[in-house]
Amino acid sequence: QVQLVESGGGLVQPGGSLSLSCTTSETISRAIAMGWFRQAPGRQRELVATLTSHGTTRYGDSVKGRFTISRDNAKNTMTLQMNSLKSEDTAVYYCMVSWRREYWGQGIQVTVSS
Repeated sequence: QVQLVESGGGLVQPGGSLSLSCTTSETISRAIAMGWFRQAPGRQRELVATLTSHGTTRYGDSVKGRFTISRDNAKNTMTLQMNSLKSEDTAVYYCMVSWRREYWGQGIQVTVSS
């Protein structure tokens, strides 16, 4: 069974940085697409960033210029580098990787607060 394990979340002050990782049990280089999504309390899940097998990236408007998605095929890991964090970035972050179908991580909390 495919597993996605997220790590790196936590509490950070506004303006700070965090790096989220998503490690997969399947070969990530064979993924069709992958990405990060987030859901804040009372809000719908929204796209944060996606990365296709061809290297094309897409970012949500609210994170453009601050977040960067990348992957390390040798480690079967996808990373979301988050800089200049704001309180509105507070949410549960989910990683998603698509092979024949989509698989989702369990979610990890990111809290931006002073």
